[in-house]
Amino acid sequence: MTTPTPSTPSTPTAPMETAQALVWHGGSDFRMQEVPIPALQEGETLVEITTATICGSDRHTVLGRRSAPCPSVLGHEGVGVVRDTRNPDLRVGQRVVFSVTAPCLECDRCECGMTAKCRNLKKTGHEAFDSDWPLSGTYASHIALRNHQPVVVLPDSLPDAAASIATCAGATVMACMEQAGALTGKRVLVMGIGMLGLIAVEAAIRGGAAEVVAIDRDETRLEWAQELGAVTPDASAAGSDFELGSFDITLEFSGSEFGVTTCIDSLDIAGRAVLAGSVADSPAYALDPEWLVRGWRTITGVHNYEPRHLERSVEFLANSRIDWSTVVSEPIALEEVPAEVQAVQDMYLRATVTFL
Repeated sequence: MTTPTPSTPSTPTAPMETAQALVWHGGSDFRMQEVPIPALQEGETLVEITTATICGSDRHTVLGRRSAPCPSVLGHEGVGVVRDTRNPDLRVGQRVVFSVTAPCLECDRCECGMTAKCRNLKKTGHEAFDSDWPLSGTYASHIALRNHQPVVVLPDSLPDAAASIATCAGATVMACMEQAGALTGKRVLVMGIGMLGLIAVEAAIRGGAAEVVAIDRDETRLEWAQELGAVTPDASAAGSDFELGSFDITLEFSGSEFGVTTCIDSLDIAGRAVLAGSVADSPAYALDPEWLVRGWRTITGVHNYEPRHLERSVEFLANSRIDWSTVVSEPIALEEVPAEVQAVQDMYLRATVTFL
């Protein structure tokens, strides 16, 4: 991974050609637009996108479940090739992934190592089109990476689809596993076998858990978890009153009321719940503080991630047993993204968008 040094005054590079960007104007209104590629300032990098993947949070944005600047270029999972750079640690032609977050590295949170919650945070695929970062998303032919935005050069062994997934789902799971702590000999519950949940199942098993239990309503997703070594209860029972027992670690990726409640209520003594799925409007949970205190239990949340988690994600997924050809779609073109983000997703965990 490389994190550029702070900016110093310099003459910007000359603008290149235009980029093709799919600009979201709200609801189902997407428009293909030509966008001038900006002159690069110190520390910035121009990446030509080769593959993007469609994260569920973009579906939530388009369907009105979470707020986002509009108009904007959505998409925050992607992989590409460096075409121009003012970052001395990168060179043209390298295949790279980049963090969802672009921190300032100057505020108090950044200085204490919490760049994920930088006070001046910019985010890939989350910036207004009329801001100083119009080419911020991966639903475009190019993305202009900012100074201080972490970048990881990829090994040849990591397929484009997996590399793209590493930038959001993979890195978020690595942050969750760090919060979960040592797993050796522990009983682990993974709630919600979307892309994050499936990666978490493999991470827990590779981390030495004594047993990993996966819960999802979808039988196919449970089969994918079983192939990695998870135990799965009857999918038809999920959502009703069924007995799971207690767990040392619970990982919540569904964002559902049932998922959150189950992950917290099933904690054993000294158990730890890591919640990552509640990134849209979610029901409140009534917590009994005496139960928490007397049981030495811990509940923590994860949102965004640190640069080290992106590095770990790339390393982890380069050796993953997940069958990417099964869990991701056949590639679609950028023009097909509007229909895809509004479609009911039930046959795969990620749709892939290819540009080259």
